Amino acid sequence: MLFGEIRSLPATGLHPVLLEALTLALAARPLEKAAGRYALRGEDIFMNVMTFATQLPDQKKAELHEKYIDIQVLLTGEERILFGVTGSARQREDFHAEEDYQLCSEIAGEQCVILQPGMFAVFMPGEPHKPGCAILEPGEIKKVVVKVRARLLGA
Repeated sequence: MLFGEIRSLPATGLHPVLLEALTLALAARPLEKAAGRYALRGEDIFMNVMTFATQLPDQKKAELHEKYIDIQVLLTGEERILFGVTGSARQREDFHAEEDYQLCSEIAGEQCVILQPGMFAVFMPGEPHKPGCAILEPGEIKKVVVKVRARLLGA
């Protein structure tokens, strides 16, 4: 997992493909878009714009992916994301290959990051993450999740 701020993108040290994906997403002005999926570079890079109320962590399950990298960018509100390293997902459910996700009920050695507007977090394939968690109490957020096909990084 990596995280940083949009305003300092050139200094983040992100892989050029991830930097390109974020640049494409930001140029598409997600704050002004309605919730939905938007192609940026076909199925290789696309973004999901979403607006929803955060929930308490015990009301949510973590997710992980195999084919796509998630770049989660907070646009409005505050969000806590719980996460773990590759191999830390426990109590896994069935993998949904078509949608490239698997849910799990527990993350061994769980960590936490709090995002403010303009911050992003990058989750690589196999890294469980539980986005959309409330900090103290539930609140409305708007975010964009940029999906990047992992093989573009040569992985």
